[in-house]
Amino acid sequence: MNKRTLTALATALAASLALGATGCSKTKHADAGPDARKNPAAANAGTVVGGTPQKGGTLTVLSNQDFTHLDPARNWVMNDMDFGTRMLYRTLVTYKAAPGTGGSELVPDLATDLGTSSNGARTWTFHLKPGVRYEDGSPVTAQDVKYNVERSFSPDLPGGADYAARYLVGADGYQGPAQGRHLDSVKTPDDHTIVFELRKPFAEFPNATVMPTFAPVPRAQDKGPQYDNRPFSSGPYKIESYQRGKKLVLVRNTHWDASTDQVRKAYPDRLVMVMGLKGNQIDDRLIASQGADASAVSWGALRPESAAKVLPSAEVRKRLVAESTNCTDMVQMNTGHAPFDKVKVRQAVQYALDKDAVLTASGGPAFNDPSTAYMPASLFGGKQPDTAKVPVAGDMAKAKELLKEAGEPNGFTTKMTVSTGDKGRGEAIQQALGKAGIKVTIETVDPSAFYATIGDTKNRTDIVYTGWCPDYPSGSTFLPFVFDGRYIKEKGNSGNHSLFRDDATMKRMDEISAMTDAKQANAAWQQLDGEILAKAPAVPVLVRRWPLVLGTNIAGAYGQTSFGGQLDYATVGLKDPSKSQG
Repeated sequence: MNKRTLTALATALAASLALGATGCSKTKHADAGPDARKNPAAANAGTVVGGTPQKGGTLTVLSNQDFTHLDPARNWVMNDMDFGTRMLYRTLVTYKAAPGTGGSELVPDLATDLGTSSNGARTWTFHLKPGVRYEDGSPVTAQDVKYNVERSFSPDLPGGADYAARYLVGADGYQGPAQGRHLDSVKTPDDHTIVFELRKPFAEFPNATVMPTFAPVPRAQDKGPQYDNRPFSSGPYKIESYQRGKKLVLVRNTHWDASTDQVRKAYPDRLVMVMGLKGNQIDDRLIASQGADASAVSWGALRPESAAKVLPSAEVRKRLVAESTNCTDMVQMNTGHAPFDKVKVRQAVQYALDKDAVLTASGGPAFNDPSTAYMPASLFGGKQPDTAKVPVAGDMAKAKELLKEAGEPNGFTTKMTVSTGDKGRGEAIQQALGKAGIKVTIETVDPSAFYATIGDTKNRTDIVYTGWCPDYPSGSTFLPFVFDGRYIKEKGNSGNHSLFRDDATMKRMDEISAMTDAKQANAAWQQLDGEILAKAPAVPVLVRRWPLVLGTNIAGAYGQTSFGGQLDYATVGLKDPSKSQG
């Protein structure tokens, strides 16, 4: 799934941090073992910070931006998915509320179990729990889940997870339910049963039903694109008010029944998200933790330059959560447009890129690891391979040689789009490529509009800096979404921002997807990662942590590894609700 890129321009403080942290082991994934604990940023990895919360009070979230989408048909960005599925709506299946590797375990949510397969894993049946209700007290039905799956195909609702489009029978050409058309491959024999007919075997289908696509939306409440402003709650909270880009207020959904929900604890009475703040302002407020800020958390990751204020302080480090995002940052090049249609030009970018410089601009080795493969280490058994053997600091002579062989001896001029929070990383990339003669102009976009901008394949720049996260621990949820050219969209394009269309790659993806031996398939995905890397549609750059400083009154906090290290909003709350404000 898409990863949000939030952290901002690094300064000399980030460089000093990188130098000061060289004695620490580099960032590892949560629960990576004793070496990870040597990293001062990872001291709380895999643990709950602040103890058990008490019921009540107001949790404040400080943010520099709005959500990309809250509509469950469109919500496919890590942080937004965490917030939407933990607070506002429930899905057929979800992730267990637990720190570390425990957070990757699937558990039933709306459904009574993880689904039952038949017909060689081409048919999946789920039964809904009784007693699950919306914010108005009406029951959640199987037909509501079917309706949201169908509306996810609507052209005016782009951006959402496309597992339904990839796997459901009859999905080709389907445009959603607006004209009274429905998918015969999603059956609801009664209000509590939903059956999915797939075009090919998919043993991992329960993992896909974690996606917000498989949350319920009642037809009577659907307002098309405007539903993004006011999703109808089936979760523990409902929207009291939402001023886009300014403020979101959630209050309890009094019809939510905890006895039907083994995941969400719903500790606070109220949640207030204040948007549009400056990143340095958020960091400084949470480090100081005064007044109402003691009961606050940050939505975006700690800025790299703020790390020098956090890591030296034992008191603040106790309030630092910094789990791995389990996501790979990449420079993706438009392989369908000159000069990036030439493999050697793309390989020149691989060799010109100085990942060490980008790492420094990201806060140094306390918060990042340079990436040598597309898939994160978790999909390689804990360590990424280095099949391309490109030096981490690059090889400028090799880059210039490749450009000359490609017929571009004098380099060329191009443009790159980055999120505003990635401007520092973009400038490090710009400087490195410039040394090889590739002159890059940077275009920055607000994070809430970033994916819509780069998803417009006709009007975007030829380079984008973005990333991808596996939806669950399988190569099938990474490489096909980033490099399968058959699912590129003109608008709302997601994942394959290199617009890579390679017949041999797509044929191999189909062969691996048809494998019934999971071990064999995993090995094949790992091999294919290296084969695609050799064709260089994208350059893997970093795997980051998601550092968050908590207010001193926060409890029940940990980074949810299945949601890119963001706080698990299912369990976070307050030590003393009487001290909260707002």
